[in-house]
Amino acid sequence: MDKKKVLIVDDQNGIRVLLLEVFSSEGYHTFQAANGKIALEIVKLEAPDLVLLDMKIPGMDGLEILKHIKAIDPSIKVIMMTAYGELDMIKEATDLGALMHFTKPFDIDEMRMEVNRQLQGGNSSDRFAVGS
Repeated sequence: MDKKKVLIVDDQNGIRVLLLEVFSSEGYHTFQAANGKIALEIVKLEAPDLVLLDMKIPGMDGLEILKHIKAIDPSIKVIMMTAYGELDMIKEATDLGALMHFTKPFDIDEMRMEVNRQLQGGNSSDRFAVGS
């Protein structure tokens, strides 16, 4: 079976390294990007199954990156990572097709379980209504 691909997009190196280690050890093929430009190149080349996307990234912000990801491939699952107090942006991200968000500092085990659920679950993502 093909390894599922996870792309981590965050301008903070420490968070990328942490998530890379966690999801590599879960058996995923992991990619990382520090900015939107690199993230979108990886999306085009690798077609990740799931993207963990930070909301606040210098240059192209998370919402803009999310729009581009969904334009490239609407089936890619996106989970946002946000700092405390970005609730207005979270609503917009959900409207744009993000599944959910984790607020930093997030519980890494919760995130690991959620990513596993999204990538292995098949129809278990039904509790997040997609579309209209």
